[in-house]
Amino acid sequence: MDYGVWEPARLGQIQLPDGRLLGWAEWGPADGTPVLLCPGAATSRWLAFGGGVIDAAGVRLVSVDRPGLGASDPAPGRTLTDWAIDIRHLVQERALGAPSAVGFSQGAPFALALAANGSVNAVAVVSGSDELAHPRFAHSLNPQVRGMVDAVAADSDAAEASFAGFGSAGTLWDLIITTSPEADRAVYTDPAFQHAFRRAMNEAFSQGPAGYARDTVLAMGRWPFDLTDVAVPVDLWYGQQDTSPVHSPDLGESLARMIPTSTRHLLPAAGGSLLWTHAEAVLRTLLAHDR
Repeated sequence: MDYGVWEPARLGQIQLPDGRLLGWAEWGPADGTPVLLCPGAATSRWLAFGGGVIDAAGVRLVSVDRPGLGASDPAPGRTLTDWAIDIRHLVQERALGAPSAVGFSQGAPFALALAANGSVNAVAVVSGSDELAHPRFAHSLNPQVRGMVDAVAADSDAAEASFAGFGSAGTLWDLIITTSPEADRAVYTDPAFQHAFRRAMNEAFSQGPAGYARDTVLAMGRWPFDLTDVAVPVDLWYGQQDTSPVHSPDLGESLARMIPTSTRHLLPAAGGSLLWTHAEAVLRTLLAHDR
C-alpha cells in the first residue's frame, strides 16, 4: 500500500541570523498552499505524508529539521519559543506567506508553539503528544512516562543527559514497534514505509542524540505558552486504537477543552499512524480554514 512517503521534491537549508543552518524538505507544487510539518520524535525532514494527495490538493508541504537533528545545526538550551522564532525566519526566506502547520506526535508542542506565537494561521495536531507535565495528567500517565516527566521537573539538565544516553535510531524504532497496536505495526513494517521511516530516523541521529534529547525535555516539561490563548483554528486528530504512552493520555479530550478554537476528531478504527492512513482528511480539513 502507498502510504504517501514519497521522495522530497526539493531539499535545502537556510541560514539563520545567528549563522546556524536550518534544514528543510518540500513536496508538492512550489507555488502551492504552504503547510509546515513538525515531525515526530527522532525523525527528520525526510519523512513526509500525503504523497499524491498533496499534489492534488495544491499543497506545498515543508518539513523542517529541528535544531540538532538531520541537516539543522544544534542550538543548545533552545526553547519552544526559540523554535517559533526560527520558523519566522524560514517563512520569510522561503516566501511561505501565511502557512498552516501539522504537528505529528512529539511535533505537536512545536506546532502549537507556532500557533501561540502567531506564526501560522491554523494547526492540525495528529496523534499528538500532550502537555504531559500539566496537573490534569497527575494520575493518568504510564509509569515510565511519569518518571520522565518527573525527571525533567526535578533537574532538566540531568534528564536531558539521560535522554541522550538512551536515544538512538534503533532503540526508538524498537520502542515504537513494541508499543504500537497491530493496526499501526502493519503501517510501520510495510517495506516502503519502513525504509522511509528508518532513513528519517538515521538522518535525525546523524549528529548524535543531543537534538532528540533536547526535543524530549521540551515536550516533557511545562510548555511556555497558555493553550487558552491560542487563537487560530486547531484540529485535534486521534485514533481510538492508539496505544502510544507518549501521545495524549485521553486522546485529546482535555486538550480540546483547553484550546477554545479546537475541534477534536476521534477516529474509532484508526491508531497512531493516522497521519499516513487518513492524510487526505487531515489536509482537506486544514485547508478549509484558509478558505
